[in-house]
Amino acid sequence: MTALPPLAVAMGDPAGVGPEIIAKAWARRREERLLPFFAVGDVRAIARVWDGPVVHIDSPSGAFAAFDDALPVLAVENAGEIVPGRPDLEGARCALHSLELATGLTRSGAASALVTGPVSKAQLYQIGFTHPGQTEFVAERVGVAANATVMMLAGPTLRVVPATTHVALSRVPGLITTGLLVAKALVTARALVRDFGIASPRLAFAGLNPHAGEQGAIGREEIDVIIPAIETLIAQGIDATGPMAADTMFHGRARATYDAAICCYHDQALVPLKTLHFDEGVNITLGLPIVRTSPDHGTAFGIAGQDRAEPGAMIAALRLAAEAAQRRADALVAA
Repeated sequence: MTALPPLAVAMGDPAGVGPEIIAKAWARRREERLLPFFAVGDVRAIARVWDGPVVHIDSPSGAFAAFDDALPVLAVENAGEIVPGRPDLEGARCALHSLELATGLTRSGAASALVTGPVSKAQLYQIGFTHPGQTEFVAERVGVAANATVMMLAGPTLRVVPATTHVALSRVPGLITTGLLVAKALVTARALVRDFGIASPRLAFAGLNPHAGEQGAIGREEIDVIIPAIETLIAQGIDATGPMAADTMFHGRARATYDAAICCYHDQALVPLKTLHFDEGVNITLGLPIVRTSPDHGTAFGIAGQDRAEPGAMIAALRLAAEAAQRRADALVAA
């Protein structure tokens, strides 16, 4: 295996649960067999919610010597008065600068992958943040158009890709095009090979309408849009099937027949994923030159600072980031 630099973990909003789940992930580093990582942010945010050992590092390489005995933190500027559960603009600035630094370190190769903690977009917008979310920000910083990336949510037994994300449900039928589905599927198939080590990925498409349209009786999107996309992909050598009725494609036997589900809209993808793997879901951005993952949950301000945050999704995000980075590094050596 190729030796990797440590993972960079942007702490997220210092008033949210990001600092707590990062610290708890480090505390479980041995039992979870996590590779070395370091947090990027205001170290005081960790101290507000955790009394474990922390060490300041000046560069990513310092994480190796420190990781066994303390959580390594690469500090950014002071985030002001940090009160768990009470976000403010100073905290938002700290979260943004942490994300900027962690992304830059990963892009430069000083970190092997980027893991992002949860942020408050409402707070970021108030300080002039113009991107829809962290995904688009990271994509811009690494030189990729946001519409060339794909959001995948991954759990132990299910991977889903929503073809449309944060848009009103009424807009979805007009946004779902054959070209869009083909583009999302191609990025997904390449990533399943590159980042997940699946030699021959199998993609299953969910129908938009109930019962996948009943052969046009209750909607023609399957006939006019989704089936042509599947046929195009098959002609390009992709193992693509569907459209499948969304209410019967997520039980255990059905999930065993595909490696990723391409869904038409946000909730069609995220409801089954979060139902099955609420504490283990990982958001991974496909189509980037770097590996970027994130726990699939928000800042949870309502429980911040109460020692109630579960670190499972952060641990899963760290593990998936390390695995994907290792596969990429080994592939470069083999080439």
